[in-house]
Amino acid sequence: MDYKEASIKKHGETGGKIEVVSKFGALITKDDLSIVYTPGVAAVSELLANEPEKAGRYSIKGNTIAVVSDGSAVLGLGNIGPYGALPVMEGKALLFKEFGGVDAYPLVLNTQATDEIINTVKAISPTFGGINLEDICAPKCFEIEEQLAKDLTIPVFHDDQHGTAIVILAALINSLKLAGKHKENISAVICGAGAAGIATAKLLHAYGVGELKLVDSKGVISKDRSDLNEVKKQMLEITNSANVTAGLKKALVGADVFIGVSVAGALKPEYVSAMKPKAIVFAMANPTPEIPPEEARQAGAFIVGTGRSDFPNQINNVLVFPGLFRGLLDYKIRKVTDEIKFAVAETLANYIANDQLSVDKILPSVLDKNVSKAVALTLKKS
Repeated sequence: MDYKEASIKKHGETGGKIEVVSKFGALITKDDLSIVYTPGVAAVSELLANEPEKAGRYSIKGNTIAVVSDGSAVLGLGNIGPYGALPVMEGKALLFKEFGGVDAYPLVLNTQATDEIINTVKAISPTFGGINLEDICAPKCFEIEEQLAKDLTIPVFHDDQHGTAIVILAALINSLKLAGKHKENISAVICGAGAAGIATAKLLHAYGVGELKLVDSKGVISKDRSDLNEVKKQMLEITNSANVTAGLKKALVGADVFIGVSVAGALKPEYVSAMKPKAIVFAMANPTPEIPPEEARQAGAFIVGTGRSDFPNQINNVLVFPGLFRGLLDYKIRKVTDEIKFAVAETLANYIANDQLSVDKILPSVLDKNVSKAVALTLKKS
């Protein structure tokens, strides 16, 4: 199937992917109208004006989040602005509803200024029970999330960072089981030092993964480089302890794990061949991975995962965000801590029984709606 042509056709037929539906059913009588609007609604307004903490029960706030983007880093398309981002945010909203039962509104902003984004989200926050930040470029995405999480009393989650990091950790947990390796003894190389790569490095370090190297388009992040922004400089505290100064090829010599969140073609077969036996390769660039899975296997990779549904081992954060926000809303959790991230990753990993694990099945299917339920319940326990 030509997915591009089919998508254009379908979107044109439907005028987008989501709509607002009444929870009250059809308005038939004047009494119906008087209850949902004036005069009856005034009583609800007075209640919430005096007790705003009850908005979660008496308004949409309790089950509604905003999916916010400035369009500065959309999929593999780059900075395509708010109109280009809108179909993606609509799709995200649909996935929240379909897999998590969460009502989500796509909000694309006609600004890419950090302060304006922060102030806009703060201004609209009374409507929502949570904020999902999406497709906002690094490094400003870090500041935006940090400031909003500090200022708001609802959960703020940048899915490109943390959803990706969580599902990578889940995939790694099961891959290490199959490879017979232990997290504290491995060497992992993360190719791509944007939002996803940096968040993944932080989470793997916090989880106790042994040696980490972070690679951007100019090579390994090292103390010898003078071109690093502040975020990349901070990563030197948890990566590249030997201060390797080289490109991806040298960084991968003797490595156990490659995690790609970069660009198509970044990983060459000879790089894979230089890794340790039972090498694990997660080539997650979209829409085209860093290396075709078959080439990676022929070069010696033991397990290969990508972000795509047409290859085995799809590593996709749709396994994370619907259930995560379901749990955040249900259990009124304000902050997504590392402990919650670990718990969600372990839930995803343990969802597949050990006797069902294989080199071609390291994660649940993204279409299994029970996964979101399991993730949500994990937050209750956390």
